[in-house]
Amino acid sequence: MLEICSIASGSNGNCYYIGNETDAIVIDCGIFYTSLLTRAEKAGIDVKKIRAVLVSHEHSDHVRGVKTIANKLNLPIYFTPKTYAKTYKKHKPEYFKALSTQEPVEIFGFMVYTFPKYHDAVDAVSFRIEYQGVNIGVMTDIGVADVTLCKEFSKCQAVFLESNYDEEMLQNGPYPKILKDRVASNVGHLSNSQAFALVRDFAAEDLRYIIFSHISQENNTSEKVLEKFSVFKDKYSLVIAPRFDPSEKLIIN
Repeated sequence: MLEICSIASGSNGNCYYIGNETDAIVIDCGIFYTSLLTRAEKAGIDVKKIRAVLVSHEHSDHVRGVKTIANKLNLPIYFTPKTYAKTYKKHKPEYFKALSTQEPVEIFGFMVYTFPKYHDAVDAVSFRIEYQGVNIGVMTDIGVADVTLCKEFSKCQAVFLESNYDEEMLQNGPYPKILKDRVASNVGHLSNSQAFALVRDFAAEDLRYIIFSHISQENNTSEKVLEKFSVFKDKYSLVIAPRFDPSEKLIIN
């Protein structure tokens, strides 16, 4: 049995939970520790089960709470060496364990497969977590769905998938042009249409759950995401990762 839940998702903070009956790992911790505790309790998650935190890249909405959670729960934090070096000192734990895109790492029975992604960070990575034959993808903060991402996505039975912006809302929205160009670039974020194409063209036959993550507050809405993916509503469980609350906790048997 696996439990998966978005504890936080969006530019104000990201944190994704994957656990079994006794152990769990967290991908990113971009919220403060007190918020983590509050949201975990609301979701019915026991933080004492967390055995490690994996860091995808150094942006503050992914690492803001990493140092504190490491200290409070005495956890190892996994970074790529370049990401650790680039992380601001106030967010950086004293020690880290190294992630590599060449070799998977095992953490309490969870096999962590790390692979590079296109994003404007020094060494940004995505993850596929395998546990007893079930594969969970954590695929956010991605400018373009490259060959590697498509290959890894096609192995997943559940995925935290970025659907960051609606193209029309972005272009007509309040962002300055330089920021609009950054979001829509190959090192920015996935749009609703890009995420849809990834699911349409590369979903595994046994994909069951999609948790739409990192949804922009200014350039998207949950309604637009669900409308875009409505053709899949009878095929997959479509779940929105809220910005200020945990998502629905999904149980995968």
